Amino acid sequence: MVDMFVQVIQGHVSDAERVRARLDAWASELAPGAAGWLGSTAGVTADGMLVALARFESEEAARRNSDRPEQGAWWEETASLFTEEPAFHNSTSVDVDTPGDPSQAGFVQVMQGRVSNPDRARELMADDSTDMQELRPDVLGTIQVAHDEDAWTMAIYFSSEEEARAGEQKEPPPEMQQMMKEMDSLAIGETTYFDLKDPWLHAPS
Repeated sequence: MVDMFVQVIQGHVSDAERVRARLDAWASELAPGAAGWLGSTAGVTADGMLVALARFESEEAARRNSDRPEQGAWWEETASLFTEEPAFHNSTSVDVDTPGDPSQAGFVQVMQGRVSNPDRARELMADDSTDMQELRPDVLGTIQVAHDEDAWTMAIYFSSEEEARAGEQKEPPPEMQQMMKEMDSLAIGETTYFDLKDPWLHAPS
């Protein structure tokens, strides 16, 4: 686990390009004054669902940013692009793995689900000894966030969608298969997938 605060924001939007312009404007105009901001990942799925992960060094840093008047004004205009009330998930329970350079990702898949035993699920993930660089060189990094007690969100950064789909066809080693089997036994309901085919990746300059 790393010391980090992540806010996940999601909801259907009316115009993906306008949303992207708003996020680009935030990165160029507001980010320089957002102390503790570590970066953000966002994108809109084919059916118009925006999914965004904003990363800060601490919850306090995120709160200071939210309290800035310019942040409030930016959000008020941006919120008008949602066709429904957006959902927010906040967490300081964050795990990051970067076998490659996530900033070079050409495709990001965000997964969400619930588990009956979050502590055991995190333990299984931490104990996985699979050499991902060898098995899946297309995976540049992952961010996993536990929130709302038994829920989780995971963003996987791939070099490209084509390479990700090819990698999915590889058979994992036996120990990883065993881990995945136990993870499946902990799952509550179905996992939801959001494909960000044109991810918007921002980081401090």
